Amino acid sequence: MALELFRIDERLLHGQVIVGWGMRLGLQRYVVVDDDLAASEWEQDLYSAGLPPGVSATFLSVSEAVDRLPDLLDAPGRGAVITRSTSAMRELAAAGLLVGRRVNVGGLYGAPDRRMALRYVCLRRDEADDLRAMQAAGARVTARDLPTAREVGLEELLRASD
Repeated sequence: MALELFRIDERLLHGQVIVGWGMRLGLQRYVVVDDDLAASEWEQDLYSAGLPPGVSATFLSVSEAVDRLPDLLDAPGRGAVITRSTSAMRELAAAGLLVGRRVNVGGLYGAPDRRMALRYVCLRRDEADDLRAMQAAGARVTARDLPTAREVGLEELLRASD
């Protein structure tokens, strides 16, 4: 599958991803990488309920994604990989799966230990380190909430969170 989008969004599958990104990019499949969600069938059903007809979701743990993502890259159709956390995407990068790919940070929201970088991205220090590590592993890390919005590069994103 042509993976068109690698996104970090703690909300995973929701309207902004499904409509804003999915319809614009013509996505037919989502690969959701999240250890907790991969172990919960009822939550998988809940997340899948909002998908349009003909669009599917596969739920994988991080270790399953590291093993299966190379095969999914060759599967037919257009798809996206979505993680809830920077650490999960960092593990994919550490496995060499994100070389030459753009990673979109699009939905990490406020928490007591996070600092606001953009209205839709708040980061802890360890999350900023994860983003740096992804870029060092060959990914191009940017932030953008919707495909029509201005893309913010990693250095600008990190400066804004300091």
